[in-house]
Amino acid sequence: MKIVTQLLKPVIMVFLIACLAAPAFAGDLQNKLVAESTIDQVMKRGVLKVGMSTFVPWAMNDKSGQLVGFEIDVAKRFAADLGVKVEFVPTKWDGIIPALLTGKFDVIIGGMSVQPARNQKVNFSIPYDFTGQAIVAHKQLAAGFKSLEDFNKPEVTITARLGSSSVPTVKKFMPKAKLTLFDDESQAYQEVINGKAHAMVGSAPTPAFQALKYPETLFIPIEGTFTKEPIAFAVRKGDYDSINYFNNWITVVTSEGWLKERKHYWFETKEWESSVQ
Repeated sequence: MKIVTQLLKPVIMVFLIACLAAPAFAGDLQNKLVAESTIDQVMKRGVLKVGMSTFVPWAMNDKSGQLVGFEIDVAKRFAADLGVKVEFVPTKWDGIIPALLTGKFDVIIGGMSVQPARNQKVNFSIPYDFTGQAIVAHKQLAAGFKSLEDFNKPEVTITARLGSSSVPTVKKFMPKAKLTLFDDESQAYQEVINGKAHAMVGSAPTPAFQALKYPETLFIPIEGTFTKEPIAFAVRKGDYDSINYFNNWITVVTSEGWLKERKHYWFETKEWESSVQ
């Protein structure tokens, strides 16, 4: 028995040392994770770098060249609440996730919908908005079209923005149609306005705005949206401290009614239209 006790003593000592060291190790690990979080780095830097891309009414240039829109308001409010300045980094939509991953900015606040394929590359916050896909069509080329199935034909050309959620939407609902992609959303709409494509699929409410802007050329064949998509902030994977902060911020401004008020202004009124280019 004495021999067994002697043999167990080193084991017990190692166990006790491990128990005493565990809290310190956990504390060091927590401090390391916090120090590496985007939020902590932004606060030390004093500037939040936001990746975004221009599309109405999410983000656009006013007549003085300044960025305005729903997403711009969201990013500015977030930075102000964090106590830092905001720097916008305009980026082509199809390259915005790679740009985030290489550290060109801290977060994507740009009307990005949550999709499984995207979630494999980035972490998303809880949704702060919901949008959906809508369609606007050329009056002559799509005369008599009243359903998605009317557009689901090989002779029909649909335009969409490269890298947007409109692309898989068209492939899902109109797989037989010819899909033409553009880097810039305005180019995709212009293709329809010029009569070179039957319709454009894009995030609401821009298709409806285009129909109102060009009533002689465009019309809305299907009222409202035919999909529903959650919109969230995107950050690099593994940054759970930042995700926690984003989630709580979204909860707070949602409870205040601030997000709803901003959404109403940019999506349900045209008070801002005269100030943009």
